[in-house]
Amino acid sequence: MTLMRFDPFREFDRIMEQNFSPARAPRSMPMTALRRGDVFIVDLDLPGVHREDVELTAERNVVTVRARRTPDRGEGDDVLIDERPYGEFSRQLFLGDNLDPAGLSAELTDGVLRLSIPVREESKARRIELGSSTEESPTTVPSSTG
Repeated sequence: MTLMRFDPFREFDRIMEQNFSPARAPRSMPMTALRRGDVFIVDLDLPGVHREDVELTAERNVVTVRARRTPDRGEGDDVLIDERPYGEFSRQLFLGDNLDPAGLSAELTDGVLRLSIPVREESKARRIELGSSTEESPTTVPSSTG
């Protein structure tokens, strides 16, 4: 059994998929978002993207992630199959007023970009002490006149 170097039908399918498939048209990054205590964590998949090819900006309540993946080919390489998407990928996250973009931190590990966004102090749950519904009036001391 040999690996076919050129299959005209597969090549046609690849071209059609790259150019006309709605699933591949918007270049985005899969994401998971969750709240862990007082921090929102967002994980974005960026396999094969180098740290220097990631741009992260925050303006007011909008966080923008841009990443670029380029083919890892050397001169003289004979490409047999290449189904991975390349180019620029981007994603915008609109943060609620309860999050603090100034405290945002990010790290790229094993192809996953993790954003940690703290909850604003004034938005954190706090315990409220209960007061009494019947206020005690101050005791008056009788005065003696004499």
